[in-house]
Amino acid sequence: MARQFVSELSDGDTVDESYLLTDKQLRANRNAQLYLLAQLRDRTGQITGLLWNVDEEQLAHVVAGDHVQAKGKVQLFQGNLQIILSHIETLPSAVIDPELYLPESNPNAEQQLARLREILQGLGDVHLRTLMECFLEDDEIVEGLSGAPAGVRLHHAFQGGLLEHIVNVLETTLRVTDLYPKVNPDLLLAGVFLHDIGKLRELSFDSTFAYTDEGQLIGHLVIGIEMINEKLPLVKERTGEDFPQETLLRLKHMVLSHHGSYEFGSPKLPMTPEAIALHHLDNLDAKVNEFSSMIDGDPNTQSHWTPYSANMQRKLFKGGE
Repeated sequence: MARQFVSELSDGDTVDESYLLTDKQLRANRNAQLYLLAQLRDRTGQITGLLWNVDEEQLAHVVAGDHVQAKGKVQLFQGNLQIILSHIETLPSAVIDPELYLPESNPNAEQQLARLREILQGLGDVHLRTLMECFLEDDEIVEGLSGAPAGVRLHHAFQGGLLEHIVNVLETTLRVTDLYPKVNPDLLLAGVFLHDIGKLRELSFDSTFAYTDEGQLIGHLVIGIEMINEKLPLVKERTGEDFPQETLLRLKHMVLSHHGSYEFGSPKLPMTPEAIALHHLDNLDAKVNEFSSMIDGDPNTQSHWTPYSANMQRKLFKGGE
């Protein structure tokens, strides 16, 4: 029997298939009866599963990150496909092929990594260039870039997505900096590379995409500052000089302010030309990817519109035939 990929499910389908359980929540309905709200994923997409009338003990052994066998029926509800579950059970790891469940990896990672090196090793500022080299010669960081997503569910949520995002923003930066002579191009390019580098420790991405304890407690902005600080002694050793203080402050400020506002997690608002440029370039690439992914991943092929997204506060237009 052919596998029932999420992207191929349709209203009314009977499902008996294995998926990755990316999120598990027990909620109470208006009659105070518990039900399971599950997020089920394979490499083609994610779908919500609902199992009514459960108790905590019944599902205590099922945890987020497990691979599960899900049985039920697909239902179209308010524009979204969901599975009304009749049964869910964990599967032994021995029968699992991890490649079936993680979003497809970045096929261009090798070329993008080469382009990343080319751009960053071309910086004219010796201290910034040396700092970039210290990161690029760290095998753990390079390996992480090739495997890490840029997000767990939203933009560039696939293996190597972080690398693709960074290179996209670097390429955009190279195309626009001539228009803004007040922006220091070397500083901006270095900031683009480092703005999300903390996600290598914020996220785990071996078998599923999730937040590490360090990521939950500290977050990638602060982790990124720690990673910069860890490389500074090596930069001094190679250049024979302390890293210029103002350049370092401007670089760290870019990392800490790139989310753009307090409500989105920035402890500081952008206060330099490079910082505000980074914020908008980063947001441009993230949002275009998020929109495209939502359109491409919508399993309801009969509709010209995606379902309403509470995160985006809108539907997206997919177009006609």
